Amino acid sequence: YSTDFEVHRNWLAITHNLPLSQWYYEATSEWTLDYPPFFAWFEYALSHIAKYFDPQMLVVENLNYASRATILFQRLSVIFTDTLFIYAVHECCRCINGKRAAKDILEKPTFILAVLLLWNFGLLIVDHIHFQYNGFLFGLMLLSVARLCQKRYLEGALLFAVLLHFKHIYMYVAPAYGIYLLRSYCFTANNADGSLKWRSFSFLHVTLLGLIVCLVSALSLGPFLVLGQLPQVIARLFPFKRGLCHAYWAPNFWALYNTVDKALTILGLKCNFLDGKKIPKASMTGGLVQEFQHTVLPSVTPLATLICTFIAILPSVFCLWFKPQGPRGFLQCLVLCALSSFMFGWHVHEKAILLAILPLSLLSIQRAKDAGIYLILATTGHFSLFPLLFTPPELPIKILLMLLFTVYSFSSLKSLFRREKPLLNWLETIYLIQLVPLEIFCEMIFPLTPWKQHFPFVPLLLTSVYCALGITYAWLKLYISVLTERVSVRQKAE
Repeated sequence: YSTDFEVHRNWLAITHNLPLSQWYYEATSEWTLDYPPFFAWFEYALSHIAKYFDPQMLVVENLNYASRATILFQRLSVIFTDTLFIYAVHECCRCINGKRAAKDILEKPTFILAVLLLWNFGLLIVDHIHFQYNGFLFGLMLLSVARLCQKRYLEGALLFAVLLHFKHIYMYVAPAYGIYLLRSYCFTANNADGSLKWRSFSFLHVTLLGLIVCLVSALSLGPFLVLGQLPQVIARLFPFKRGLCHAYWAPNFWALYNTVDKALTILGLKCNFLDGKKIPKASMTGGLVQEFQHTVLPSVTPLATLICTFIAILPSVFCLWFKPQGPRGFLQCLVLCALSSFMFGWHVHEKAILLAILPLSLLSIQRAKDAGIYLILATTGHFSLFPLLFTPPELPIKILLMLLFTVYSFSSLKSLFRREKPLLNWLETIYLIQLVPLEIFCEMIFPLTPWKQHFPFVPLLLTSVYCALGITYAWLKLYISVLTERVSVRQKAE
């Protein structure tokens, strides 16, 4: 079983047995509570059901306790909470205009979207094999997106505010929500050319949004503020001491940066430019570790990643402000904010790529260009999750599920846009096909070589770097597409 089973078992035990004042101080297990308070209360609610399955799972000292009843409860809790995700997908499908004609229901955009979301490969393996509650959380996010598309702005704002206090990783897309709500809800009218009509600014609407944010934050953080524990909660939520990269390098810009540093270090040693005795051991032989100290390139600080992320999302935010393009513009900005944060964020988890893939599904059924970008990002991003399932019995399962989803994605979107040019060019197609020999080498050939004993991290390194190239390409292509679209709209308006 994955470590996340023990993580959530421990959180069940902490919230069930300990007073509120100890939730963010308890450290019997290495898997301390590091999610926002709403998720802690969520675990508290689940614990009162868990006690009927096996009360021993709620004992804090029972580290790595994994009885059959415990695993059964955890699996069932994920399935049950996924009902919110199913409802959110239904609401998102209602937002699709459905202008594209289809003779067969299987070719309808709404049906394709439902399958791309409900049977998303990444979400399936992360939640139902690896084990997490992402479906429930993405349900909140997609439901908030649907409400904004339906112009039910206050509901959308409320749902997103609640989501942030369930899991703070959704701060990645907060700029898109903030700008869109300010632009579309607080300014009630535009000029004929689409620019802002400043006199239409509504102080009432701003006040209502502010009240929602303040009330939700008060409910979540208020008790800890009263207890004087807010600094401790924040320290748990933002553990900057964990290092630039996760134990398995997420396929982003920093994976490429780390690889270049390693390559330069090896070159420096061979050319006698560097002294091997002065090189930190972890940077050369430890492989994919949390604490990574660069040898040749400058070491990266949390502030540097914050600045890079801010610069990366700025163009998308400007586009949303000056040329909002309605819900479509909001979705584009949301995906770009998620991807930019994934590319340059501090200690990014590989699973965070789903934060971009799922909302991009809504764009993929609207335009062929977006469909092509989706196929690149989804295929590469999902492949990058393969190392999460590393046991031999899981190998055929993940390959089969990946093949089924990928084949459906390609065939359905190709059928939807069959009257337009091919979704991928020859270079993009070759890149994706090369994932097959990469998987064969990492899973079947490398374990049989003598290199495995000395360089066990090589398969993870190759997977991370190769996928980072594809995700970077998809991010840049989407950015260029959005900027080009905005320029085209402006020229038509003039």
